[in-house]
Amino acid sequence: MTKKLDARGLTCPAPVLMVKDLVEKEKPIELTVIIDNAASSENVTRFLTTRNYLVTEDRQNGEFYLLAHHKDGGEQPAHAPVPELTSGTSVRPKILVLVTSSQLGRGDDLLGDKLMVNCLKTLKEMGNDLWQLIFVNSGVKLTIDSSPVLAELLEYEKNGVIILACGTCLEHFQLTAFKKVGATTNMLDIVTAMQLAGKVLTIG
Repeated sequence: MTKKLDARGLTCPAPVLMVKDLVEKEKPIELTVIIDNAASSENVTRFLTTRNYLVTEDRQNGEFYLLAHHKDGGEQPAHAPVPELTSGTSVRPKILVLVTSSQLGRGDDLLGDKLMVNCLKTLKEMGNDLWQLIFVNSGVKLTIDSSPVLAELLEYEKNGVIILACGTCLEHFQLTAFKKVGATTNMLDIVTAMQLAGKVLTIG
């Protein structure tokens, strides 16, 4: 029997947490989730995929119907990407950079814009230590088509850096459709990533 979960009217991470709770408690083979915003739809789809579900999306009158079917009827725990271990006796901590604004520092907006661009371009100097870039609040504006660092972020992603943009923030600024790099994420993923990171740096 297909389980049905109505998450309309809720913003991230509430829909993901509801789905997580249901999957962990009842382990349904088939599940239908109804959502009314694109960011939550992407987040729930990504979560269910980590739990070994095949998910198809059906849009009806501006709402998202996610139809999920477990591949083998069993449950596999979801997990955030874990930092790779390097060979040798010591392990260098993987760095998560939390970008909380489209500007760096306070005082002059134009200067703040320039400093943030320069900072994000210079993060490449971290080399393989740079693990994730997570954009929240107005920081998500740096992940859209008009971003002055879009080329750099795409290059980071190409080289294996995980890039995530807060879905609630994208929805707040009405930018979900304009995101061009990284995956849409939620607070559950962000907190999990911060827990797994060897070091968390906040800029903004």
